[in-house]
Amino acid sequence: MTASPPLLRIGTRRSDLARWQAETVAARLTALPGAPAVELEFIKTEGDQVTDVPLHQVDGKAFFTKEIEQALLDGTVDLAVHSLKDLATEVPKGLVIGAVLEREDPRDALLTLEGTRFQDLPAGARIGTSSLRRRAQLLRWRPDIEVVDLRGNVPTRVRKLEQGDYDAIVLAFAGVHRLGLVDHISERLPLDRVLPAVSQGAVGVQIRADDRGTAAWVERLDHPTTHIATTAERALLRTLEGGCQVPVAGLATVDKKTLRLRGTVCALDGATAVDGVADGDVADADALGRRLADDLRSRGAQEILAGIRLGPDA
Repeated sequence: MTASPPLLRIGTRRSDLARWQAETVAARLTALPGAPAVELEFIKTEGDQVTDVPLHQVDGKAFFTKEIEQALLDGTVDLAVHSLKDLATEVPKGLVIGAVLEREDPRDALLTLEGTRFQDLPAGARIGTSSLRRRAQLLRWRPDIEVVDLRGNVPTRVRKLEQGDYDAIVLAFAGVHRLGLVDHISERLPLDRVLPAVSQGAVGVQIRADDRGTAAWVERLDHPTTHIATTAERALLRTLEGGCQVPVAGLATVDKKTLRLRGTVCALDGATAVDGVADGDVADADALGRRLADDLRSRGAQEILAGIRLGPDA
């Protein structure tokens, strides 16, 4: 008798973008020779339940991943699919990132109803975002705008723009593009003005460290260049001791065997920032991220982050 193919249970959130990511991974797995069977298991996370509070005011980290990671540790699911930028840089013991899919364009996108570019928005324009990183860099670029908190999944945020709640909103281009909601994109924000979140545009597949059977399937989905780049970026963020809700930005690029990592730490009002660049070998991605973090800290990033953690009234 021919053995039945293995069943791999994929843990994911239920949002449109999370489903897109999980279904993409499922399709790629089932396209492999001798393909496993797959099924999606939908898991509600803290970030899905707490929707009336700005993310940076929610205690802890891993708002969109920890419940999925627990299901993975419990054996309820065999792999988890995440927006890699949502995944804490300290992965729980017993779990590893088994694969990183090829990255989408990592830039942020400005969405408006009239196609207005960021530099042409009127003074005092209300810009919606949930990200402290975006807030800080947008105010650094244009301190005359007003940055307003924006929560909800991608379609919800776009609807709020359409309802006139904001003059513009800023989202990751990758999510908008993947969901086919690009009609309101006015521009992709330039990297020399707004550096993206660490790992933005990349999809990570998490597995149990001792599950060699699942690893053998998942590792065939890995895009080595993206994996190397995001390893450097996550090391930068981890060394700066920042979660996803601090104004730290980073982007790595690979040219043959050379890895270049850019990083920025910016005060929330945009008035103070520390920028840096580091080059190294692709084999030393983690070390490169740590080296750039140390450089940024030595030039003032530590004081910026300390001030943010203490709060404006400290």
